[in-house]
Amino acid sequence: MDEIKLRREETPSDGRHRAGAQSPVAPQKHTAKTVGGFDPQRSLRVDVVVPCYNYAHLLQECVESVLSQVGVDVRVLILDDASPDDTQVVGMDLSHRDKRVIYRRHDVNRGHIATYNEGIDWAESDLFLLLSADDYLLPGALSRSAQLMLKQPSVGFVFGNAIISRPDGTTQSFDPIATNGIKDVMVYSGSEFIRLSGATNIVPTPTAVIRTELQKHVGGYLKELPHAGDMEMWLRLASHADVGFINEDQAVYRRHDANMSLKYCMDDILPDLRQRRKAIEMLFQQAASNVRKDDALRHFLFGELGKEAIGQASAAFNRRDIAAADAIQRFALEVYPEGRNSAPWVNLALKQLVGPRLWSFLNSTFGRSVD
Repeated sequence: MDEIKLRREETPSDGRHRAGAQSPVAPQKHTAKTVGGFDPQRSLRVDVVVPCYNYAHLLQECVESVLSQVGVDVRVLILDDASPDDTQVVGMDLSHRDKRVIYRRHDVNRGHIATYNEGIDWAESDLFLLLSADDYLLPGALSRSAQLMLKQPSVGFVFGNAIISRPDGTTQSFDPIATNGIKDVMVYSGSEFIRLSGATNIVPTPTAVIRTELQKHVGGYLKELPHAGDMEMWLRLASHADVGFINEDQAVYRRHDANMSLKYCMDDILPDLRQRRKAIEMLFQQAASNVRKDDALRHFLFGELGKEAIGQASAAFNRRDIAAADAIQRFALEVYPEGRNSAPWVNLALKQLVGPRLWSFLNSTFGRSVD
């Protein structure tokens, strides 16, 4: 899914970072405390499920990045979703060369949600990672995650920084929580993490290592959320457990034209906003009982989504896409009625009063001073 990277680049900034804007909340009870049970005298076992569709040319690098991890016992479970390319040849060759690799192929394409959930059902080791075949791990990633979980039994899943790799060979560091000045390792209560995330996905999926027992306890990805399933999953897991963060580059995410979430979000921001609204709604059906009953948290999450929508409506108006601006503004009002009293809403209303042509002239003439 990996919707996190695009979303954070396209969301208009309001000049603050969410991590510094939220006050701490009290820790909660965590199911993860009852599902630890790791023996510190042995290496933790990690099942890395690799869903693959048409990534034969990248599959070997992905798998080898897992097999080369030290300090953990790894098993790679390749799930080929009926790829029409050479994925079967590459997958079978990898499994023949290393007994830690198991290859399974679908007769017909089942889609990514069903494939992810099959991987969850298949996993049986201490820890679990869903790693797309077009991404790969960096050295030490799994050991760092495993060590944090050994030391912190309340932590249900761990994530870290990532590197975005583009087709032109350039790279960009992705620091999901603006970690300047923070410790190498952080542990957030589930409630802290949910408020830190707000109405977006801050977890680079290839870095997210989960306790397998907890993953099975909370269940799989939801078919209703084909484009915001990751976001809802991290929030759902956080409703049951603490969340660990490692301030290290843990994995490489490849950005390219075949990225499903990239193509989805580039078409129109409104479907993306609607998917995230659905994700929040589903969270309060799927989460632990303490979160399901937390009306203040529900209001906070919808407020964050509404604030972003107002910013996106304003950006659409600046592009003179008036129809999109109006539609996004209506959406913002649905999820965040109080937003009509906010400064960004008043600013958008002034733009609409002036009109797109005059506003475009003022904006081009004076730039940010009128934006």
